[in-house]
Order: sequence, then C-alpha cells, then structure tokens
Amino acid sequence: MMHIYDDNNIFAKILRGEIPCDKVYEDDYVLAFNDIAPKAPVHVLLIPKGSYISIDDFGANGSAEEIKGFYAALAKIAREKGIAETGFRSIANTGVHGGQEVAHFHVHILGGNIGRKTARPDGS
Repeated sequence: MMHIYDDNNIFAKILRGEIPCDKVYEDDYVLAFNDIAPKAPVHVLLIPKGSYISIDDFGANGSAEEIKGFYAALAKIAREKGIAETGFRSIANTGVHGGQEVAHFHVHILGGNIGRKTARPDGS
C-alpha cells in the first residue's frame, strides 16, 4: 500500500516554524529537538528535513547525502550530550504495528541512566 506524506503532520509544522521546539541541533539535512515528554535524562528527537514517512521510506528514497547527514548528526548529538561513550538507545518506530505516532521519519535518541547500571559478564 502506498502512503502519501502528510504536509500537516506535527514534525512538518515544526520544520516550517509553525510550532516551536526546544532545538538541540540543526543543519542542512536534519533538525533535532528535546522531546516534550522525555522518557530518559536525554531524550532528543532527530528528524530529516525531507518528506519521509518512515525509516524504510528514508532508506529507499533518501539521497546518499541525506542519509549520511542524518546519521552523522545522530553521532554528533550523542557526543555533544555526553552519552556516546556511556551508551544510548536510538529508536525508530515504524508503521502502525511498530508504534509510530507521527508519519514523519524520526529517531528517538535516549541516554543517561535508562537501563541496567552494569554490563553482563559476557559484555552485553
């Protein structure tokens, strides 16, 4: 089934400046901002500036520059927030069954004390 991007979704409105956000980072390819209902000490949403519905749409249709820019920004944000070395989660819910609530591709970057405090003996 073909999905059509909805230019009136909340992230599209944030990108256009119609709805404010607590911006963390922005460049030519992405916008990142703090989640309004954080689930961790660090909870940033990272969205591409292009009109992509989901991670599979982005992977199939995003340019090499957009894809590289997106993941480079994710790494930069994790370093700047001090969570790259201690560990973090990056979550992209996809589709109705995956729990995606906004039909604009986005990744949740969660860090801080969000999981178990020590690694298992096998390193996991």
